[in-house]
Amino acid sequence: MTASDQIKDTVTNNTVVLFMKGTKTMPQCGFSSRVAGVLNFMGIEYTDVNVLADDTVRQGIKDYSDWPTIPQLYVKGEFVGGCDIITEMTLSGELDTLLKENGIAFDQAAADKIREANG
Repeated sequence: MTASDQIKDTVTNNTVVLFMKGTKTMPQCGFSSRVAGVLNFMGIEYTDVNVLADDTVRQGIKDYSDWPTIPQLYVKGEFVGGCDIITEMTLSGELDTLLKENGIAFDQAAADKIREANG
C-alpha cells in the first residue's frame, strides 16, 4: 500500500482525523499541540496520525492535500485546514457549525469557553 493509499484509507474510514507531529496525548510541536488541544478540550473523538513516525506519510499528507504544513485536520474525508484555519474557525464558531452539520459530538460549553477566553 502506498502512502497515498494509506492516507486515503485513514481519512475515509475515520470521521475526524488529525495528521500531526506527535500524538494527541503528546504533541511534539506547538501548532500540533494547539489543534489537538482544541479537539481534546472540546471532547471531539478523533484519530491522530503521528507524521514523525513515517517520513512517507509526512510528505504524503502534504502531497495528498496540496497543503504544505502540518497539522492537517480532516472531517468526513474532507480537508478542513491547518493550525491557523482551525484556530480561526474555533474562534468564529465555524468549527461548531461544521461539527454539527456532520453529526460530530462535541462539548458546546467548552467551545464557548475557548471563545470567551480569547474574545
